[in-house]
Order: sequence, then structure tokens, then C-alpha cells
Amino acid sequence: MNLLTLLLVCGIILVIAYFTYGRFLERQLKVDSNRKTPAYEMYDGVDYVPAKKPVLLGHHFATIAGGGPIVGPITAAVFGWFPAVLWIMIGGIFIGGVHDYTSLQASIRHKAQSIGTIIKQYMGSRGQVLFLTFSIATLMLVVGVFIILVANTFVAVPEAATASVLFLGIAIIFGFFVNQMRMNLFIASVLGVIAMLLSVWVGIQYPLSLSATTWSLILLGYAYAASVLPVWILLQPRDYLNSFLLYGMIAGAAVGMIIAAPTIQFPAFTGFYHEKLGFLFPILFITIACGAISGFHSLVSSGTTAKQLDNEKNGKFIAYGGMLLESFLAIISVGTVAYLTQADFATRMSELGGPIGTFSAGVGYFMSHVGIPEATAVTFTALTASAFLLTTLDSATRLMRYAIQELGEERTNAFKNNHVATTVGLIGAGALALSGTWQSVWPLFGAANQMLGALALLAVSAWLMKIGAKSFYVVIPMVFMLAVTIAALCVLMYQNALTQNWLLAGSAFILFVLCIFLAIEGWGAMTKTTKKEVVSYHR
Repeated sequence: MNLLTLLLVCGIILVIAYFTYGRFLERQLKVDSNRKTPAYEMYDGVDYVPAKKPVLLGHHFATIAGGGPIVGPITAAVFGWFPAVLWIMIGGIFIGGVHDYTSLQASIRHKAQSIGTIIKQYMGSRGQVLFLTFSIATLMLVVGVFIILVANTFVAVPEAATASVLFLGIAIIFGFFVNQMRMNLFIASVLGVIAMLLSVWVGIQYPLSLSATTWSLILLGYAYAASVLPVWILLQPRDYLNSFLLYGMIAGAAVGMIIAAPTIQFPAFTGFYHEKLGFLFPILFITIACGAISGFHSLVSSGTTAKQLDNEKNGKFIAYGGMLLESFLAIISVGTVAYLTQADFATRMSELGGPIGTFSAGVGYFMSHVGIPEATAVTFTALTASAFLLTTLDSATRLMRYAIQELGEERTNAFKNNHVATTVGLIGAGALALSGTWQSVWPLFGAANQMLGALALLAVSAWLMKIGAKSFYVVIPMVFMLAVTIAALCVLMYQNALTQNWLLAGSAFILFVLCIFLAIEGWGAMTKTTKKEVVSYHR
């Protein structure tokens, strides 16, 4: 099969899904463009700040994309390209897109409150405490994993380190001119993109070489600062500018694939078991998270995005469209290894330091067909990938701060303080980052992340049942994801116990217990709602 055919078929299906299933979701949720959003109702200049549609898409997409749609699909390709593509397409359209979009709309209808607060309203305080505890544990895993990935990328590609540091300064200047000086967004964007490209050139000329431990400590300090600063200073402008890098990389890779049109050499299916990952079910479904469904997205949708949405109508474009775009990126990731033989794939994964290096080499090869020197294209892709790892890292830290404050503010005033809440979260994430490797932590992160997605769908289901609205398009994905992730956590407990990795085995056990209790709480709430509230609705 030709890789171009695969790319075109997947792209066309995703576009059709946006205009059909996306419209179906919009009707089910009764979206109203005249309803005032929390960004205006609760404006505070720090978290609640209305953002223009392209700016918010840039922030949302950059935050949810990160390294997930690169690392997961390439890692799971060991089962063959076909299972990976099938899960990405079905998951993205019918599960991930639904999850992201309904989480955003549920939050908007509740004053941009988090999924945890929505759970408290429909499942009670015990459900909220369990959910927030689960969320904090998951976010610590997210922050820990991405600190490791970013530090390793900076060590492997020191040019990316220099450019990433320069990006931060450019973003702060961009945010100041757009938000404080009211500079025209188009002119500022053009200047910002030029400055970013210059920083790539400076990075190539003056690479910054430090050890992985040093980078990990620096990244902890960066995450702390990004968590406590107002969003308009760093998060909004940096994510918006970074999105241009990602759009450029996706376009360059897609056009390169069209021109190169290589034949797929990687096997479509290699078997139901892989010696390092385990059985296809459930491991494939937790390894590919971003690109199909990721619980982290619900925290973004109901955390930072909901507080910046300026019109309910824009929600489909930003949340559902953003998820489908991420699915397309995941398909490209599969494409960067599908043209290789199994032996070449294994060699690249070993010699290039894992999925990010393998992805960069693949995209660089395709971009070389557009006329860009392959070495420059590889460096550009590595820089782009590292920039997006950073967006996930700092946004996850901010969301972790929200969750800790939400959990602790009714128990002690100290947790209301941004600095205290951020420090508490980063202590746990930092310990994880300094003690583990991404290969050992990624499966547990994937399982926790997918379970978080199932719980967010559970919360949305409870809300929809409460108001007497149809909920089958949320309930069916929720049941599937609960089954997948409970099975995955059982597998991870067993595998880590066999290798005597008691930290990860114990973490999997704690997550398993928490999600069982939450599932019981959720089922009880939905059953109770069905019997009582819907009757009331029909009266």
C-alpha cells in the first residue's frame, strides 16, 4: 500500500467527521452563540481572559498535542501500523473528540468550573475527593514523564535547548505587545514567527549542552514560574506562537509524503503479543492516548480553555476540531515509521534515543522532498517536538495547581496560595522525574491518563442524565474506556510486580482502587439520577 493513499483516506474521513459528527454533537449539546461565556462573566485578568479564536486554538492545540501523538503511536507501531491507525481514527472521532468537546461544554455551562467540581455537584463530595486525588496523581505522572522527555531531548539535541530558551523570551515580548500595547495580531504574528525561525538558526549555531539532571532541575523551576504567572504573559502567547511551528511541521510532513509517496514496508499486523509491551489488548489502547483519547484533554478543556472561550460556537472548532487535528498528527507519526522495514525501525529507535528522534528523522526525510536540506529539516522537527513537550509540561503543572487548590482549599487556607499548591505538586513530580526513565513510566502514565478520560466521560454522562438530555454518545465510550483501563492497570500491577518495580506496582494499585471506587460512585449517581431527575424533567 502507498503511504500517500493512507494519508489521504484518513484526512478525508477526519474532515467529513468534523462537519457531520461534530455538528451532531453541537445539536445534542444545544450550543448557543448568544449565551455569555465565563471568560466575560468572570473576567479577572489572570485566569479568566477571553481569547480570540485562532489564539485559543493555538493554546488548546499546543497544550493537548505535546509529545503524546508522537511518542504513543510510534511506540505502539510494534503491533503493526493497521491496529494503530484503526484505533486513532475510531478513537479520535467517536471517543476522544466527544470527550474533549463535551468536557468543554460541560465546564462552560458551569462557570468554567473543573470536571472535579462538576462531579461534586452530580456525584457528591466523596466523588469529587476521589476524582481530584486521581487527577493529581495522574498530573504528577504527566509532569514527571515530560520533564524526562524534554531533558533527554535537550541532551540529545542541544540546538533545541537554545531555541526553546529563546522561544520563551519571544513569547513574553509577543504577549506584552498584543495584550498590553494592543498591537495588530496579524503583524505581531508575522514578527513572532520570523523571530522564532531566527531562534532556530541561533540554536543551530550555539547549542546549549547540559546534563539531563541539570535540565530536569531547570525544567522544574520553569514549570513553577509558568504555573503562577498570569496566562497572558507566557501561556497564551507561547502556545499561540508554538502552534505555527506545529502547523508548519504537519504541512511540511504531509506535502513531503505526497511528493515522496513511499510504499509502506512495515507489516500491517505483527501479532497480538509483543515481548516488551505485552498483549495488544489492553496495552495498545493505553499506549496511544493523545491522538485517540486522552484524559489530560478534559483537564485542559475544563481548566484553561473554558476560562478563555469567547463564544460557545467556537467550542466545536477548538475542542472537537483540535482533537481531530491531533489525530491527523498521530497518523503522520505512524507514517514516519510505516515506510521503514521492521529492522530499520528497531535500529532508529535504538540509535536515535526513542520515538522523538525516530519521528524527527522520518519527518526530516519527507521534508527533504520539499526542497529543505534533510539535516536542517531533522533539526527543525526536533526543535518543534521539544517546544511542544514544554507546552504540555507547563500546562500540566498549572492544572495540577488548580486540582490541589480545589482539593485542599476547604481544609486549609495554605492551599489557596498559588506558590504553596504549585510547590506541593512539583515535589511529587520532581521525585518521579529524577528517579525513573520514560520507558518504565509511560505505560502507567498512559493507563492513568485513559482512566481519567473515562472518569471525565462519567461526569459528563451524569450531567446530561441530570438535565434529561440524550447521553448514549458519551456513555458508550465511557464504558469502553473503563473496561480498557481497569484491565490495563491489572496488567501493569502484575508486570511491575514481576520486575520488582514496587514504586510503579504500588502506584498502579492505588490508581486501580481509586478508579474502582469512582466507578461505583458514578454508577450510583447515574442510576439515582435516572430514576429521580429525569422523571422530574418530564413533569
